[in-house]
Amino acid sequence: MKRIGLFGGTFDPPHYGHLLMAEQVYQQLELDEIWFIPSYQPPHKANAKTTAADRLELTKRAIAGHPAFFVNPIEVERASTSYTLTTVRLLKEQYPEDTFYFIIGGDMVEYLPKWNEIDILLELVTFVGVNRPGHSLETNYPVKEVHMPLIDISSTMIRQRVQQRQSIRYLTPPEVIAFINKNGLYS
Repeated sequence: MKRIGLFGGTFDPPHYGHLLMAEQVYQQLELDEIWFIPSYQPPHKANAKTTAADRLELTKRAIAGHPAFFVNPIEVERASTSYTLTTVRLLKEQYPEDTFYFIIGGDMVEYLPKWNEIDILLELVTFVGVNRPGHSLETNYPVKEVHMPLIDISSTMIRQRVQQRQSIRYLTPPEVIAFINKNGLYS
């Protein structure tokens, strides 16, 4: 039986903020693994700026070398709007012996009351809220709190910097930057 952190997101692109968040949850909760789950199309965001296949590859490159970090393509392979409940139910069917922890930032903790069938989801996973600049971890829902050094990096910031031909060095791993440059993403 494994204790697995599920980290869903658009990852458009993944950056050091995502990686630091995952590492802090992995360490503080003493999990066995963290599964990054790039969404095909999240229900609460406008269309992603790149293809699901590109975001899957970017995420693989971002986590390369970490022995406990893995990419699970379950939502990309489903090729439809990504609802957390659907994904978690499928994972629970495939891995019935494992315990899942669903990792969210402070912005999503505030949004929990609007999640699709949140009460059912709370029976299937333990939510883990990670502090994020400008957001609170206070909620009426049971959420384990993990604190990390605040790092104010966003995928939006990285996309804007690429469009403006500014450096994104030290915001995301070199392997991610190389893929962005090679494929002309975000420019």
